[in-house]
Amino acid sequence: MEHFVVSARKYRPQTFKDVVGQQAITNTLLNAIDNHHLAQALLFTGPRGVGKTTCARILAKMINSDGTETGDEDFAFNIFELDAASNNSVDDIRSLTDQVRIPPQVGKYKVYIIDEVHMLSQAAFNAFLKTLEEPPKHCIFILATTEKHKIIPTILSRCQIFDFKRITVKDAKEYLKYIAEEQNITADDDALHIIAQKADGAMRDALSIFDRVVSFSGKNLTRQAVTENLNVLDYETYFTSTDLILENKIPELLLQFNNTLSKGFDGHHFIAGLASHFRDLLVSKTPDTIELLEVGDQTKAKYLEQSKKASQEFLLQGINLANDCDLKYKTSKNQRLLIELCLMQLASITFDGEKKNSRHYIIPASYFKKKGITPIPVTAPKQEQNNVGTDSTKEEHVKTQLPYSNKVNPFQVNEPPKILLKKETKRASGLSLSSIRAKKEHLIKQMDVVIEEEDLPKEDFTEEELINVWNTFIEIIRGKGKHNLASILSIDTPKVKGTKVYLEFPNATNKVEVERNQYDLLSYVRKSLNNYDISLSISINEIMEKKYVYTSADKFEKLKEKNPNIDILRKTFDLDI
Repeated sequence: MEHFVVSARKYRPQTFKDVVGQQAITNTLLNAIDNHHLAQALLFTGPRGVGKTTCARILAKMINSDGTETGDEDFAFNIFELDAASNNSVDDIRSLTDQVRIPPQVGKYKVYIIDEVHMLSQAAFNAFLKTLEEPPKHCIFILATTEKHKIIPTILSRCQIFDFKRITVKDAKEYLKYIAEEQNITADDDALHIIAQKADGAMRDALSIFDRVVSFSGKNLTRQAVTENLNVLDYETYFTSTDLILENKIPELLLQFNNTLSKGFDGHHFIAGLASHFRDLLVSKTPDTIELLEVGDQTKAKYLEQSKKASQEFLLQGINLANDCDLKYKTSKNQRLLIELCLMQLASITFDGEKKNSRHYIIPASYFKKKGITPIPVTAPKQEQNNVGTDSTKEEHVKTQLPYSNKVNPFQVNEPPKILLKKETKRASGLSLSSIRAKKEHLIKQMDVVIEEEDLPKEDFTEEELINVWNTFIEIIRGKGKHNLASILSIDTPKVKGTKVYLEFPNATNKVEVERNQYDLLSYVRKSLNNYDISLSISINEIMEKKYVYTSADKFEKLKEKNPNIDILRKTFDLDI
């Protein structure tokens, strides 16, 4: 069997021009060599597989070249590589410093490449300090590490540091394309892109994956073969899932998720990938951000097509739901149910039956008059009055205003429409739960009359005007006997920001009471200020709550201030507080 050399070794760069994705560093080193401005201690740091050791070898070879050597000269006698992972003791460093004193027999410089230098012990670092700071003129040290933070500051301060960056997906794909052409391999653009993405910025990993996939698929490298061999979810899975979500096909969506799990894929991987897919669709909607889409040309066309089907609001809400599911996945006891619930929520975002109006407006009769609309009063027939129970039931049926336009009226209305009451209507007490529920439903039905936001009055108002209207409303409800609500509304002075009114109360009970009566409050305030954008924001202030909490002793002292005879009463009958 013929000896096989892996691509990572076979195509290791021999010059700085061949190094992928590190142009800034290679240009700096080339200029330093040309200008005789090269430091004697260099530190190459960065992720694995980005070219640190390769650049160190190329640099060592270049500084010893004078143009007279043969092409295969590697200056092996002048380049010393030390693996600090296995040679990390003080004795190893002392042996190295002893060798440093001897000048080179061939070439100008001795180059010491110390790989994984962060593995040196504390004592070894200290033994290396003096030599690293003042090396002989013929000696250059190149330290390489993936974990710069583990190197002591005294070493870092003696080195010129070069930070190697991750190889971009685009650069890795272009280099893989070059290697595929060298080996006469036909490769899809999307297939190479998936390999570059899977490598996560490491060129060595990309070449290793490339060799593995070529062994699997032969001379024809397709996207399907790559996804099958690497066990990654194909783009098609997410395109299909998104189409099912947009079409609100929940059963088919759950079946597709089950099929994905049956192929051995992890649910966490699936939902995280779906969030990324929504992000890519969002990026595709704007021409300025489309360059952030790191996919092949064929896949990019699919993203552009699907992004037209999905609205920006849907994608933002979809990313939020998928990301929330991703965060909860590890702590969930039923992970499959968590993802299925998330998928059902995603498929319900654009479902018409789920759409509700989040804002309601109370529209006065004067507004219809301004628009030229005459409200028609509707009253219950007199002969049916006996079937109506108490006043609470009547309230639903008397004088409901239905707007009809005088300008556009396709039907001639000769008499008011009649509302026929069911004979089975039961009598109900004015204080019964059914009566209270009926009143609430009646208020909700009134608030369901919605007119487009831009048609409603939105006159400007000041905070002083709001406070005057607020105090007037308090006096009105106090006159109606609602002393408790009036007292609660007097606790805090309302503050205005835009059209939102902010209130603070000492406890949750006050907040609930105001929220329960906010219909009447907002109705009065909006009509008085002629602005239908006004809304309430109620919060609880713990400091206020503490201020309003009294002990039994505090209450007794308050009472004693009003009537000192209470203390005489307590002492006479020996009463406890």
